[in-house]
Amino acid sequence: MKLFDSHLHLTDAAFAVDRDETIARAREAGVAGMVTVASNPGDARQAIDLAHRYEGIWATAGLHPHEARGYTSELLSDLRSLAAEPSVVAIGETGLDYFYDNSPRAEQAASFEAQLELASEAGLPVVVHSRSADADTICFIREFSGRVGGVLHCFSGGAALLEAGLDAGWYVSFSGIVTFRKFEGADLVRRVPADRLLVETDSPYLAPVPMRGRRNEPGLVGHTCAALGGIRGEDAEEVARRTLENACRLYGVEVPA
Repeated sequence: MKLFDSHLHLTDAAFAVDRDETIARAREAGVAGMVTVASNPGDARQAIDLAHRYEGIWATAGLHPHEARGYTSELLSDLRSLAAEPSVVAIGETGLDYFYDNSPRAEQAASFEAQLELASEAGLPVVVHSRSADADTICFIREFSGRVGGVLHCFSGGAALLEAGLDAGWYVSFSGIVTFRKFEGADLVRRVPADRLLVETDSPYLAPVPMRGRRNEPGLVGHTCAALGGIRGEDAEEVARRTLENACRLYGVEVPA
C-alpha cells in the first residue's frame, strides 16, 4: 500500500549519517510522499535542497515556536522568499508551545500571527504545533478562518481545539503517540472525518510501538497508520489510501505513480 508521511524532519542531525538510506528504506516500505518540515530559514533551505534531489519529497518554510525569540521582520522577509520556491508546500512549523516555553509567549504569538499572515498572502496552508496552548491556538484559528487552511500536526490537544480546527476546515494529523499504551485520545481520533485525517512520523521523534525508544524514521509510518485503523475500526489500507489523498489535497501535490 502507498503511504504519505505528512510531517517529518529529514534535515535533523539524527539523519546526518544515513539520510539517503533512510529515504530508500521509506520507499521500500511504500512511502510515496513526504513533507520535510522546517524549524527556521536555514532548515528550510536544506529541506528545499532535499526536495530538489528526491521525487516525492516536499518542503516547508517556517519558524518553530521554540525558536520564536529569534523572530524579526528580516527573518519574515527571508521566509517570504523561501515560500516562493516551487517545492515549498506550506508555511511552518509554527504555532504555540506553552509546555516548554522555550521562547516568551508574546514572541511566540507574534511569530505565529506573522506566519499566518504570510500563509494567507502566499496561498499556502500552515503547519501548526500546539502544545498546552489550546485556548490561544483556537483564537488564532478563528481569527484566520476562511483565509488560511492548515493542519494541527501531531495532535495532542483537547476536544475544543479539535473542533475549532475542523470547523475552520483544517486537517488533523496523528503521530506514533497513538500507538503508546497510555494514549488517551482515541475518542478524538474517531471524531476526525475521514477526509481530514493525516498520518505522520514527526521523525526522528516519537517512534511508534514496537520501535518506541529508537530513532523514528519515515519508513515506520505504516505502524501509526495501522494503529489509527484499529482505533477507528477501519482497514489499515483504507486509512493509508485516505491519508495519502488528504495529504495530496492539503499540500497541492501528486505522488509519483
